[in-house]
Amino acid sequence: AATGPAPHLKQSGGPAAVKAMLLEWCRARTRSYQHVEVQNFSSSWGSGLAFCALLHSFFPDAFDFAALDPCARRDNFTLAFATAEERAGCAPLLEVEDMVRLPVPDARCVYTYLQELYRCLVAKGLVRTKKR
Repeated sequence: AATGPAPHLKQSGGPAAVKAMLLEWCRARTRSYQHVEVQNFSSSWGSGLAFCALLHSFFPDAFDFAALDPCARRDNFTLAFATAEERAGCAPLLEVEDMVRLPVPDARCVYTYLQELYRCLVAKGLVRTKKR
């Protein structure tokens, strides 16, 4: 007997495709930001600037991105996570202290946070998704 979901309920692509789509979305949204180059879900997010750039791309009036210092990791994470919570309604799934303690962020944690941020932005109508 067949196992798993019925064929008509399967999403196209699966988890790897969703991960690739989210990474490409982050890359596209942050492409024009100085000191930000999104290549993965770990080291690319280590300074906090990628989070700030992603949020600034949706909320440019929230803060002056050009004034941010790539070396001020704690300040960047604090600003990004507060902006995500206040402006996008994103649950605080990452802790600033955890992010600054690790030299390279945990990819699973960053990926989970970005999924939640994406979901919140979709819910606010700021990101359009393709209708299935």
